Amino acid sequence: MKKITHVFGTALAILISSATLAQQRPNIIVILVDDMGYSDLGCFGSEIQTPHLDSLAKEGTIMTNFYNAARCCPSRASLLTGRFPHQAGVGDMMNKRSFPAYQGFLNRESITLAELLKSSGYATYMTGKWHVGQDSINWPLERGFDRYYGLIDGANSYFANRPYRRNQKLSIVLDREKVEVPAKYYSTDAYTSHMISFLETHFSEHQEQPFFAYLAYQTPHWPLHARPEEILKYKGKYMEGWEKMRQRRFAKQKELGVVPKSASLPEVDEEIPVWDKLTWEQKVQWDERMAVYAAMLDRLDQQIGRLISFLKGNQQFENTIILFLSDNGASHETIDHDGFTQEIQLANNFPASHPESFTAYGKMGAAVSNTPYRSYKHWVYEGGNSTSFIAFGPNHIPKGAIVETPAHIVDIMPSLQQWANAPYPKWYNDHQIGGMEGKALSELWGSSGVEERAICFEHEGNKAIRRGRWKLVQAYPDKNWQLYDLHMDRAERDDLSDRHPKVVQSLLKVYMDWEKRVGVIPYEQLSK
Repeated sequence: MKKITHVFGTALAILISSATLAQQRPNIIVILVDDMGYSDLGCFGSEIQTPHLDSLAKEGTIMTNFYNAARCCPSRASLLTGRFPHQAGVGDMMNKRSFPAYQGFLNRESITLAELLKSSGYATYMTGKWHVGQDSINWPLERGFDRYYGLIDGANSYFANRPYRRNQKLSIVLDREKVEVPAKYYSTDAYTSHMISFLETHFSEHQEQPFFAYLAYQTPHWPLHARPEEILKYKGKYMEGWEKMRQRRFAKQKELGVVPKSASLPEVDEEIPVWDKLTWEQKVQWDERMAVYAAMLDRLDQQIGRLISFLKGNQQFENTIILFLSDNGASHETIDHDGFTQEIQLANNFPASHPESFTAYGKMGAAVSNTPYRSYKHWVYEGGNSTSFIAFGPNHIPKGAIVETPAHIVDIMPSLQQWANAPYPKWYNDHQIGGMEGKALSELWGSSGVEERAICFEHEGNKAIRRGRWKLVQAYPDKNWQLYDLHMDRAERDDLSDRHPKVVQSLLKVYMDWEKRVGVIPYEQLSK
């Protein structure tokens, strides 16, 4: 792949010209996965079989410095609105609070991707996890989607509709109605099948109309659930242990060019035990959990391949832009505490391959998934808020490029707005609409100096700002700021704050201005 840091030059100009001359506006598909680590795709270093996504990466562009908002709800809010989570009303999760930035559902001062594109003549479809508004007045069809099938809530069994917390009700919804899942249900397959069904109807009834499709898969969020035939492919492949798996992935990342040749692999989290000190039973348990995790992503890739075949069969593939990313880094979470029902905690002890199990792969698995970066989902170190990112689209997306320019999930809205030639309104449904915060990806790929822009993060007291090579980070409840040179140390191991106090102060001023502008509330006050 050709590596591009700032300027595309003539190749980009040709692509923009051909896109401008195209008579038909492109179809647009955004695929969002849940809790996937930076290195979990083959094209980003993994041993997991993801040939369809790898092909999209080879024929399109990958971005190696792409950021999400470090947690599911905030990332989805930013993706759907092109604004920072607090501006969209989802500064935390779906907890309803009196602060406007933390109301727990998308506000009406933000227009969604579906509302924007629908207003510009697109048909709009969604399947999968919503998680930005539990009340029916905030479901997908009320925010611009023509059809919807999926999970309104944050997590669920892949095989059944199964509550996992006390007094919890989970909603599987078709359009505006709650529905039961059928026998032999598997959510990854079901989300793909319903999207294909929506598009079949679209092609038969609205063939000339472009479409926007948002597939928000649960995969690979816990619980670890996969089909037996996929699990068998991976059993035994992880008995080398997490240390060697990280080394193997890191070597492949260097070979692929997604990390610098000069980079070094840091040690794993100090809380993770040495592999050789585990019992045989512990090793077998981890291998099985990793095998199921790998199988989940394998099945996901198969379903994406199924969707691609469907598009090709309907002569729509060449005029479709596909974006792929994760809502946060890999999850360290475990299912062995009081937040879960007793039944679910017992199911955590089942073999991960058992269909009635309910388990996660913990820090050991997350450390492998996030290779080579630090920390996990929820925090705003690179392991928490970095995602592997793929953009594909003949005549619209450069082929075979690796882009190092930093980008953020808020950049998706302006990109789609540009590709769809959709006017961005000042008012929508009698509400004044806040402006987009991001930049179109074509601008990031084609302009010099854009990596110097500041990108800010805040989630439950965890704070960060990246500008150029520098990243300033604060991990709640610690009030000390840490400074890292990401060009030299993207693994965030060498804190330079004492050596560069002027850089710290400069970044801190920008961050504090941003925090005030978007409505961040101190977490101590928010969590009371």
